[in-house]
Amino acid sequence: MTEPSSPAIRALLIAPHISRQSTGEGFVAFKWAEALSSKLALTVLALQSPTHDPLQDQLPEAKVVTWPDPKILVGKRFRAMVKPDWFFFAAKVKGYLAKNPEAFDIGHQIMPLAPRYASPFRHFKMPYVIGPLGGSLPTPAGFKSEMGKPVWYTRLRALDDLRLRFDPGLRQSYSGAALVAGVAPYVEEKLRSIPLQRYENILELGIDTLPELSPKPATGAGLKLLHVGRGVRTKGLREVIRAMAQLKDLSDISLTSAGEGEEIAFCKQEAARLGVADRVRFLGLIPRAEVDELYKEADIFVFPSFREPTGGVLYEAMGWGLPIIAAATGGPNWIVDDTTGLKVPVETPEQLARDVAEAIRTLATDPELRRSMGDAGRAKLAKEGFWDQKAAALVGHYRSVLGRSDGSPEDEK
Repeated sequence: MTEPSSPAIRALLIAPHISRQSTGEGFVAFKWAEALSSKLALTVLALQSPTHDPLQDQLPEAKVVTWPDPKILVGKRFRAMVKPDWFFFAAKVKGYLAKNPEAFDIGHQIMPLAPRYASPFRHFKMPYVIGPLGGSLPTPAGFKSEMGKPVWYTRLRALDDLRLRFDPGLRQSYSGAALVAGVAPYVEEKLRSIPLQRYENILELGIDTLPELSPKPATGAGLKLLHVGRGVRTKGLREVIRAMAQLKDLSDISLTSAGEGEEIAFCKQEAARLGVADRVRFLGLIPRAEVDELYKEADIFVFPSFREPTGGVLYEAMGWGLPIIAAATGGPNWIVDDTTGLKVPVETPEQLARDVAEAIRTLATDPELRRSMGDAGRAKLAKEGFWDQKAAALVGHYRSVLGRSDGSPEDEK
């Protein structure tokens, strides 16, 4: 006689912005929700953008409850960082849960990424998960003289550590969580002043497919370096330009930059000053398909971002079989290992440029190392990067929190 299967886990996923038409956190939250909706009895609470398709249409396998996105008249960058709509959203979630206190087995606040938003779940007895959390990384002391004058609201990052130590709502949110997830080990260190019940590293990035590759030349001649990212100082493009100037004996190596921002103008001036302007292309903001072509054509991905919470472009580059040069800090220090790339310490701009140049030279003169690192990156993504795999692992964490048998398919739909 067949034993009756257990009912599916009733999970509540909350994030203010969830949409396949979003970028950044909103899109990542959508990918999590989409992958989880086939494995659980999933309910999603979010804000509905008036310019996006209805979220229920985007997530047909989930129950979706949305509220209109409030019209907060602030700059796009300010809203992305400070998230003033979180407080409106959290109040809506609290009201919804007050009316449905027994409706769910587990809650999950999957976004915002930054560890600075108290959770509405802390007011209820339901077990809950927060994360993956990331960010709040400081600027290395040796780089502060080159950072320029920050926009006033970016200085709010400096309050994160104080709030984690003294903000009662934030501390209660994390200490009360059955599980807090971080994008990399540095997050656990950030939360060291709070007595957590359980902590796990769960990278928030994922992939749908691995692209097909074209053969790369075995010689180091004409090697193509690629940097993809917003044109801001922390992405380390300035150090790559300076590294190029230290590789003039390898004059057939070129660099392409894809991304726009205030840093690009400075990097153009730096390339001209150092005499490498003829070896560097600045493409600015380009369509996604053109970025993929750059990955396809490149030989080495150089991304020494020194205040990077995760690094989605690293996943992209690894998917295209590129060896990585990254900074040994933040998210890249977790994503990139010794089999997939070369990591360089971050102390001063001069040191970082020098070490990036050495790493480029190492890979440029060793085609077998480039190939093996590229292969290892793709293997890493194939093993742990697909969204279905990541959702299955997350469901395993839910089961563990709830005391159900981990790895059993009984709790799935």
